Amino acid sequence: MTHRRDLLTAATARLREGGVASPEHDAAELLAHVLGTTRGRLVLVEEVARSAEEEYADLVERRARREPLQHLTGVAWFRHVELAVGPGVFVPRPETELLAGWAVEHATDGSVVVDLCTGSGAIAKAVKDEVPGADVHAVELSEDALSWAERNLEGTGVDLRQGDLATAFDDLAGTVDVVTCNPPYVPLEAWESVAPEARDHDPHLALFSGADGLDAIRVLERRAAVLLQPGGVVGFEHADVQGESAPAVFAETGRWADVRDHTDLAGRPRFTTARLAR
Repeated sequence: MTHRRDLLTAATARLREGGVASPEHDAAELLAHVLGTTRGRLVLVEEVARSAEEEYADLVERRARREPLQHLTGVAWFRHVELAVGPGVFVPRPETELLAGWAVEHATDGSVVVDLCTGSGAIAKAVKDEVPGADVHAVELSEDALSWAERNLEGTGVDLRQGDLATAFDDLAGTVDVVTCNPPYVPLEAWESVAPEARDHDPHLALFSGADGLDAIRVLERRAAVLLQPGGVVGFEHADVQGESAPAVFAETGRWADVRDHTDLAGRPRFTTARLAR
């Protein structure tokens, strides 16, 4: 048996050596996962059995090779909901919680909310969790991601469908109050700049979107204009370098009012919102 502190110290050093951005946090999360407890309760653990130590060492090595932490634990937390995630689905990022929060603020009982490119179902599940009376719909193109969304949205009452954001929800045209989307927005030429966790493990369908990264956002602009009723609102995430180019996709069409960009907690441009002109 080995003491918890010694295991965490060694694991943190290995993760730092591998370039993991949060080595202390990830080392603790992985040990808590192996021991079936929480990171906050690790202080109650003194010695770690050899079998658990071996499992932990394997997970630490995989994380050091930049396999996503959430793939190793099988869980991602998003606002107030737990999501099952793994290979084949985009791991939701904390930054996207801000977009989901905006959607929650604009949804009310009876509101029709559509989440395009739902991936794991994160935004849709969060909105339904916080605004139970909202009529929430979600769509995902990838079969692999759809299977994760089905698992996460089961029993929530969210209407989940498989389809393309460009053609989804013809039956809701002109009736939607809120559209949300976390589309692919990474330019193809930016391949090398993407973190290994995303580049090597997230589905490329959820990452890359043409030469300038705006192809999916252009499609979103057209589809949101069809789905929303006049005065309805749309919000979508974008890369921090697209703080001007992403809002411009909407502003230049003349169909939208109140086109605004919003920053994340680090002050970086992160998502755009707009209202369909009446």
